[in-house]
Amino acid sequence: MKLHDLRPAEGAIRKRKRVGRGTGSGRGKTAGRGTKGQNARSGGGVRQGFEGGQLTLIRRLPKMRGFVNRFKVTYTPVNLDNMSDQFEADSQVSPATLFETGLLGSSKQPVVVLARGEIDKPLHLQVHRISKSAREKVEAAGGSVEILPFTVNKNLPRS
Repeated sequence: MKLHDLRPAEGAIRKRKRVGRGTGSGRGKTAGRGTKGQNARSGGGVRQGFEGGQLTLIRRLPKMRGFVNRFKVTYTPVNLDNMSDQFEADSQVSPATLFETGLLGSSKQPVVVLARGEIDKPLHLQVHRISKSAREKVEAAGGSVEILPFTVNKNLPRS
């Protein structure tokens, strides 16, 4: 097959409708515009979005303006002072254990650990994110930090 052999599929191309070309054509006289009125005139019709003077849909729905990032990940913050109250020394802290202690609303939420408060016992954290100062405090207390991977489930509704 060569470039000059290419043809559109049968029936894909239609002839242009030529209106106003005599009564025998079936589209003569008023040329499909009806009789009289604003839309029958040349240059007739209303502007885009016009609704007869009623407040237009565009102006009725200002809340729809802007951009919403569908892929934004919202992390649930947990502070060190909350963890030091809830967990014993050398315990494993994961999203599941945070959920069990009530520090997290759901075990499926991504967690970020923030550095508010002090920590005096070693904890072994498994979280999705941690602030730099929080990591320093945990490691200074003898604990460790493991960063968990987090993938966005596009089927879940966003809050």
